[in-house]
Amino acid sequence: MVKNNTDLFGNVPFSNERVSLTENGNRNLMNRKKIYWLSQISGWLLFTVINIAIYASFSEFNWSRLLISFYLGFTGVSLTHIYRSVIRKKDWLTLSLKQIIPRVLISSVIIGTLIVLLVYSVYFFSGLYPVSRLRVGGFIFSSFNISVVVLVWGLIYFSVHYFENYKKAEIESLIWEAAVKDFELKTLKSQLNPHFMFNALNSIRALIQEDPNSAQTAVTKLSNILRYSLRIERMETVSLEDEMFTVADYLALETIRFEERLKFKIKLDPASRNVEIPPMMIQTLVENGIKHGVSKRRDGGIVAITSKVKDSKLKIEIRNSGQIDPDSLQKTKGFGVSNTKHRLSLLYGEEAVFSIRNFSENEVITELVIPIGGSNL
Repeated sequence: MVKNNTDLFGNVPFSNERVSLTENGNRNLMNRKKIYWLSQISGWLLFTVINIAIYASFSEFNWSRLLISFYLGFTGVSLTHIYRSVIRKKDWLTLSLKQIIPRVLISSVIIGTLIVLLVYSVYFFSGLYPVSRLRVGGFIFSSFNISVVVLVWGLIYFSVHYFENYKKAEIESLIWEAAVKDFELKTLKSQLNPHFMFNALNSIRALIQEDPNSAQTAVTKLSNILRYSLRIERMETVSLEDEMFTVADYLALETIRFEERLKFKIKLDPASRNVEIPPMMIQTLVENGIKHGVSKRRDGGIVAITSKVKDSKLKIEIRNSGQIDPDSLQKTKGFGVSNTKHRLSLLYGEEAVFSIRNFSENEVITELVIPIGGSNL
């Protein structure tokens, strides 16, 4: 009998994904340890070689002194490793600079002095340096030199961790910012569909009794729009051509409702058809133009949409009959304008341009300029 690897609730306690994450974490930890020990040993080995070279150039050198020099390097590796353990155990890496500086200075002096004491002890016990030759000044000078080396070690160690933490915090900040943007965009997109469908259903409702044939055509158009709206739920952008098919269906619905009072035309630059844009953005602006422009005119009006590509940017122009009040436009919290501005800001930052203004006494022009090549997310 084969046991199913699940608990009472059907959950898998240890999935392959969790094992993989654990393995990756262990691998990263091992790599960090290797880098640490490689840096630790190579750094003190370099110090030992330099110390031997300097010592050999000023005095007689022999194998005993060579061994003492390597003992100095070994002592440096051992005590600075203990120093690292204290730093990690006491969480010095989380302290402020004002708290770290005195700790590092005092620790460097203590470790430097201790290293010199251990090396001098070997000198005395081996007979290479009799006690009678001990000078306080020489001991202090040696302790100072080694303390400076330990201080440099500490500065390098803290600097490496500072930049690592800074980089990690920066990456986490970017991830958080992207997550917030993604949430805001999804919230904005979720507002589009109910708003759009509400207006489309109102158009059909007026036709059901008066003109059943037109109502059937309107239902087909609405079905196309609904299919599109469902398809874009998981998409941040769509091609301009796909968006314009939906806009055309929407305008066809509105034409049935407004009859002769609404005319429209769409002219797309062939180079712009496959450019990616935020879904439902043009439809929202067209709806805005009809609601606040065409519908308020007794004789209706025209909606004209054009596009062109220039200098790696897509320019979309929407013209509609009507007039806007510039002062009230600055203060408006209307759905179409505010939603468009917010979405463009989240997706493209300052690279996108949006403007709406009176072009003449009877015409409003809305312009969108979107960089080709993707959003900032």
